[in-house]
Amino acid sequence: MSINSFGHLFRVTTWGESHGPALGATVDGCPPGVPVDEEMLQHWLDKRKPGQNKYTTQRREADAVRILSGVFEGQTTGTPIQLMIENTDQRSKDYGDIAEKFRPGHADITYWQKYGIRDHRGGGRSSARETAARVAAGGIARAALAALIPDLTITGYMVQMGEHKIDRAALDLAQVSENPFWVPDAKAAETWATYLDGLRKSGSSVGAMIEVIAQGAPAGLGAPVYGKLDTDLAAAMMSINAVKGVEIGAGMEAAMLTGEANADEISMGPDGPIYSSNHSGGVLGGISTGQDIVVRFAVKPTSSILTPRKTITKSGEDTEIITKGRHDPCVGIRAVPVGEAMMACVLLDHVLLHRGQVGENRGTIG
Repeated sequence: MSINSFGHLFRVTTWGESHGPALGATVDGCPPGVPVDEEMLQHWLDKRKPGQNKYTTQRREADAVRILSGVFEGQTTGTPIQLMIENTDQRSKDYGDIAEKFRPGHADITYWQKYGIRDHRGGGRSSARETAARVAAGGIARAALAALIPDLTITGYMVQMGEHKIDRAALDLAQVSENPFWVPDAKAAETWATYLDGLRKSGSSVGAMIEVIAQGAPAGLGAPVYGKLDTDLAAAMMSINAVKGVEIGAGMEAAMLTGEANADEISMGPDGPIYSSNHSGGVLGGISTGQDIVVRFAVKPTSSILTPRKTITKSGEDTEIITKGRHDPCVGIRAVPVGEAMMACVLLDHVLLHRGQVGENRGTIG
């Protein structure tokens, strides 16, 4: 069984390969009556598409999404929504040299060991190109969330590139769309541009850390033990290509805190509970608190680089490999809208689960 679907009530199945004729997503469980059109979805895909500047792969794809089913007269019908994105700028000849070799740090070798067959053209199903389908599905989720929770906003941004981190004191979300790195720190954006330009010209790559924050999410989403909101968020982010670590709230730094420091103290405000801090990342016991939901994930460096690396062939011979083609020097840049999309899909799924079991929150305070 090959698992290509995620979600409980809002369920997304992605399909397609990097160099196939098309890729896309089948979205099931979206409520009916949600306003959706291709232009609305294209807005999100344009944030992720390649070739927009010199810091991303120069593969030129319009990433034009088509809605094939599930939408009538501009509204969802409650039936499965089929989304398709055609591939138009494949250059499969660039990958001829890796047909018999495995790229270190890439899924080439594990795909071959598992299936005994792999699409070496751009990595096939393991390519980050698959994430375009997730962003399209995330557009559907955003539209449904806008109808159900109008005040909810989801914002992703980079907080680290290689060893370079943002200055948290200077964090300004208004800066996120003002630079090619989705970084909320204008000074950091300048430093990163020089740094990444050097790596790009040398044919190397670097990793990154992305943070996604959901503001305006209600308390009560998620469930104890096996239905935790943070469990599904972690799984969703971890499923993104090249992600090697996920944190919620304080994350790994919580291991260095005392109980006093970690406690998000609570007081009563005019509209409900107020928390003194947010080490929990907006989730306690698997259930949202009403605070900002904060998730971070680490993306490894792009495996396709021009520096010779030792590897083996399918026949088991030692060799070296240099990967040609068009690749992201920092794939974390285009992972930002993917993280936003996965946040949207998980939140909508849990909104629908909550409505199905509980309806309105039952516990009152004050």
